[in-house]
Amino acid sequence: MFVVRPARLDDLEGMEQLGRVKAPGMTTFPSNKEQLIERLEQSVAAFSSPADPTKHNNYLLVLEDTDNGRIIGTSALIVGIGLNRPFYSYRIIHHTQTSTEPPVRVDTELLQLSNDFVGATEVATLFLDPAYRTPDYKSAKLGKLLAKARYLLMAAHPERFPEQVIAEIRGWVDDGGNSPFWEAIGRHFFNLDFYEADEINGQGNSQFISDLMPTFPIYRAVLPKSAQDVIARPNDGAVPAAKLLEKEGFRFSGAVDIFDAGPIYEGRSDLIATVRSSTEGTLGGSVEGGGTEYQHLAANAALDTFRVVATNVVEGSSGLWLPQSAAEALQVGEGDTVRYVSLDVNEAPAARQGAKR
Repeated sequence: MFVVRPARLDDLEGMEQLGRVKAPGMTTFPSNKEQLIERLEQSVAAFSSPADPTKHNNYLLVLEDTDNGRIIGTSALIVGIGLNRPFYSYRIIHHTQTSTEPPVRVDTELLQLSNDFVGATEVATLFLDPAYRTPDYKSAKLGKLLAKARYLLMAAHPERFPEQVIAEIRGWVDDGGNSPFWEAIGRHFFNLDFYEADEINGQGNSQFISDLMPTFPIYRAVLPKSAQDVIARPNDGAVPAAKLLEKEGFRFSGAVDIFDAGPIYEGRSDLIATVRSSTEGTLGGSVEGGGTEYQHLAANAALDTFRVVATNVVEGSSGLWLPQSAAEALQVGEGDTVRYVSLDVNEAPAARQGAKR
């Protein structure tokens, strides 16, 4: 059985092992042991503290294979970005200039350094162990379980999360790990390799960005074509994550990462498809079996025992019915409240309308 739950302090060793196979550039998932301990401590504090969406909090979730106790994935909700340190991005600004004599119109785009997502919630740190991405685990729906568990946490405890929600998608790099966008801009001001600068920023040192990054707008047209072509282009490996965001109702915000120009997506917490479509019911009982073609996510929504599994939920006259294995993994019994949602919930029209700021 696979279950998503809040990270604990004793998950450090499992997180270290997972970190050894994580994708490069995932700066919200540090490799440094001391920083991992700090993230775990922050998450434990967030789950145990009173709700306050105006403060910075880090809710870290892990995906556990309960058959062997192995941590095989992680995802997170970071509340209040930009409050404890700047959250920089390049805002894409459309600019038009005209001349009457001779009659000429020039449409161009500018990249303006900005810090305008202050206080938002970031859905972050989505990573699944590559060993569990094989066809053998396709029916387990592990990617969707990891991603959507965050939205069920938001749905169950909306008082903890600001309305504005964003997600950063890794920008495009070539087979050698080189970022054309970084080579065109960042390297000239930092004199660092791309991953080295990204890692420094991920460790919490954003001051060097404001010290060294150009504050004047950058004309897109003067950049090399290789850099222009990757602005707002997801990394090849991040395309599935971007599609999941779009299905939930997120849309491109018009801003990109300052290092690799990866797109920043934006949505509203109450318009996220999984949040809107999830509902609560009382557990009427459990049955043995239940099938392996999972159609739902089910959650023990209580904050101190929050857990999510992929399963099948049956609505009956006496309440909800779950497979016994799912009820045990969720640590719920008859009469307890369960929040659930279809795994394949479609994006609602209202979510499409409300995605832009």
